[in-house]
This record gives sequence, C-alpha cells and structure tokens, in this order.
Amino acid sequence: MQTELKAQTNAFSVQVKIENGVIEGNYDTHTGIQTYFGVPFAKPPVGDLRWKAPQPLTNWTGVKETKKFGPRPMQTMVFGDMQSRSNGVSEDCLYLNVWTPAKRNTKNLPVLVYFYGGGNVAGDASEPRYDGEAMAKQGIVAVTVNYRLNIFGFLAHPELSAESPYKASGNYGLLDQQAALAWVQKNIAAFGGDPKKVTIAGESAGSISVSYQMASPLSKNLIAGAIGESGAGIKPTLDPVPLAEGEKIGAEFAKNAGVPTLKQLRALSTREVYEIYNESKRFGFPVVIDGYFLPNTITKIFEAKQQAQVPLLLGWNSAEIPGGAFLQGPANAEQFTNRVKKEYPNNHEEVLQLYPTGSTDRDVEVSATALASDRFIAFSTWKWFDLHRNNSSQPVYRYLYSKLRPELVDKTLASGLAGGTVKKDANTPTPPAPKAVGAPHACEIEYCMGNLHLVKDYAWTADDFKVSETMFNYFANFIKTGNPNGGKLPNWSVAKSGDKTPPVMVIDVESKEIKAPADARYEFLDKMYK
Repeated sequence: MQTELKAQTNAFSVQVKIENGVIEGNYDTHTGIQTYFGVPFAKPPVGDLRWKAPQPLTNWTGVKETKKFGPRPMQTMVFGDMQSRSNGVSEDCLYLNVWTPAKRNTKNLPVLVYFYGGGNVAGDASEPRYDGEAMAKQGIVAVTVNYRLNIFGFLAHPELSAESPYKASGNYGLLDQQAALAWVQKNIAAFGGDPKKVTIAGESAGSISVSYQMASPLSKNLIAGAIGESGAGIKPTLDPVPLAEGEKIGAEFAKNAGVPTLKQLRALSTREVYEIYNESKRFGFPVVIDGYFLPNTITKIFEAKQQAQVPLLLGWNSAEIPGGAFLQGPANAEQFTNRVKKEYPNNHEEVLQLYPTGSTDRDVEVSATALASDRFIAFSTWKWFDLHRNNSSQPVYRYLYSKLRPELVDKTLASGLAGGTVKKDANTPTPPAPKAVGAPHACEIEYCMGNLHLVKDYAWTADDFKVSETMFNYFANFIKTGNPNGGKLPNWSVAKSGDKTPPVMVIDVESKEIKAPADARYEFLDKMYK
C-alpha cells in the first residue's frame, strides 16, 4: 500500500468526463502520470446478474472517486504468491485501472490493455507486477482489467443458456474482458488514448485470453495488436469444450452441491457459492464454444483466417514447469524413459529422439523440463504462433525468455508456481529442487512491464535490470508501432509463413536472435494433439 500512499502525497485531484459520468483520479506531480483506479466498466454482476454477460453501466450524477483499486474477483489463494493491492474480494469486481501520461491537449496515444494470469481461477488487476506506470512513462495509456473467475466467471448450465438472449452460458470472464475492450473504444480518448491503437496483452491465462479475444467475432475489431506471454486456448491448455459438455459439467456440479436449479443457485449467498466451489476441489470450469463469443475452436477460426488480422508478438519461457511434473520421480534416464513409454506407448522412440536422455542426470532434467513445459503451455503458444503466421499477412514476432531468476531476499521463502513466492513448508522440495535449467512460468512479467522495483521478493542485480530494459522496450515499441525494433535493441525479425526454423529472439542478459532449434518437437506434438 505504500506506493499508493506515496502517489497520493504528491498528487492533486483530476476529473475526466467519460460516457457514464465524471470520475476523479490523481495527477502525480513527481511522475506526471494520472491514475484512475477502480473505474467501473459494467454493472456489478450480482443478484440476478450473477452468471450473466456483463451489462452496460447506468449513468451517474456528481463525481465518482476512482483513487483506489476496486475489489478483486471472488477467489481463494490458489497460487500463494499473488500480491494484491486491491480493496477486498467481491462478486462486485468489474473495475479497471488507467495510467496515462496525457497532458491537457494530448491525443491519440497508443493503448495497452493487460489481462492478468491465474488459470481463470485467480488473479487481480491491481498486482504490482502489472502496474501501468512504467508503460505510461513511455507515452502509452495503460489499462489493467478485472474479469470474473472460477465458478463465478465460467459456470455453464442448461438453465443459464435457456434464459440468455444468445442461448448459451459460461465464458463470463471472457465476456467481461470484451466489455472492457468496448469500454476502451468509447472512453479511452478522454485519457488521451487512441481507440484505433489498442494492443491487448497478458500472461498465462491472460495470454490465453488474448488468443480467445483475437478469435472472437465480438472483440477482433476492437484491437490493433496482440501480445501473448506463455499460453493459448489450444489443446492441451485451457482449450474450449462444446457448449453441451460445459452445460453437463455445470448441471452435474449444481446437482452434486444440492442446488440443481438456477433459482437455487442464484439464491445462494456469495459465501455459499465460494465454499461449495472450494469444497469441490475443482480447478475452474472450461471455456465453451458458445456460438456467440466463441463460434469454434481457435485452430479452426485461425485456419479460416477469421481472427483479428493484427501484428502478434508472443513467446514462452525456457523452463515453464519443472521436469518433475513429468518425471514423477528421480531425474534419471531410467525413470524418464519409463515415463515416456507410459505416456507415448506407440511413439516413445520418436519422443526420446526429440527429448534425449543424454549422458547425465542433468541432461535428463533438461529434457524432462522441456517435455513438461511443452505439454503444459509451450506447445499451445507455438501452435498459436504457427496458426497466425500461416493465416495472416500481419507480422509475427516470437521470443524465448531465458533469464535465470536471481536469489530470493528471504531464505524462508520458495518461488511460487505463478510468479512470486510462497512460505517454505512440508510441501517445499527438500533437499532443494534441482538447480534451475531455465526461466520458470510467470517470472518475466515484472521484467516486460518495467516493474522490478515494485517486486521486493528477489535480490535483483544489474543483469536483471538490463534484461528488463530490453524486454520492456521491445514491448513498448510493439505497442506503439506493431514492431518491437528500435534504438539500440538487437534486431528482431518477423517469422515468415512456412519457415521451418523461424527466427526467435532469446531474451537474456545478452539477448540475440537465433533460428528456432526445436520446432520438430512442436510438429510432433501437433500430430499427437490432433
């Protein structure tokens, strides 16, 4: 909270008229940045609006103060490492935050809209790593958006579909994002932004969201560019199911909870829904092909060239998930070979060529990490990359983020799965986990958003700040122009359609472009997932 208080100490109040009324934020005299936190972009999805598409706001009279982050969506601590600055947890959560460098006559600034990660079950637009101030200092209007999560954001049910004007249910979290993009179109000029220059970005579930927004007929014309960090809604990563299957999952869930009808579900208190969902031990509910927001799978939409035809910058990290996630035992050649035979009984020889055991346990750890990471999230991101470069004339840029994490400041902590840290406890690996073979999932967020100084868990070094400057400038350039290149940055080439070894920007202490060394892995997995 200290950063928020400091901002207000050096600030005076400023008002902006948007479509629904006047809001009041802060103008920081030290940074020159104006902030508007907790700006509503849809009606609170409560009461009869629980499990409905977001509804347009009612206009207000007088001045609405927007100086504090709004409540984050309902969620429990799934990832013990998410650090929130928001004002509590609530079903009433449809708020966004704006950072702008605009002076009184500024017009047509590029806009970044960032969606948080968290597996569609957790996350919060107020987290320090997503803070928009550094981007605003680069002449960009930065927006972070809350969207509904878990049972509140993705429950499908036959009765919900029946009452809906578009005869489908689920996908409420994605519809919230779409409503925020529509809000940006109508209102961002009031903050000096250009509605024709909106780039959407996100990490993990946020990146998956970007892939869905690119595919959606409701959103594809609201964006001018897209950035994906680790993840797309493509099998096996949070890929969609047919509406009928989503409805069946929801109906069974409601029946097992003893509240089979929609009337009973809507009558539950927030606490009851929250506890029923947590007791079920479910990890969220799937995205559905609802024929409204999402008419088909992402693969089919892109193959038909029906996606947003915009520049795309995307990539993943060099060690998204530890090798142990695949190995389920010690890192040695025998264990790895046995696991591969079990998972790929008909193709194990090919898999062991693509992910060789090598001659040491460390080699096994590297290959197991590569395979675990590909199955978790790297393949889906690669497939999105491959689909867009082959079904669009727009430029596509691919990175591999490879900077190893620095030491933790507090030695009683361990790194968490979604970025940040968790307390060491009985579940923390002892002896310590094998030395990292690459950059883990979510670790790049604070680098690319220019926010190392806001994340206090790690003992950042000069190398970390150097990597951050590189990645942050690539992102800022791309948001401004659709091209990451500029200044003294290493040249980053466009990936062309059909190229078997497309260029990849390896982002590290010494960033450099290479030809993709391992795409045969993804070609193989592509066949498997078909």
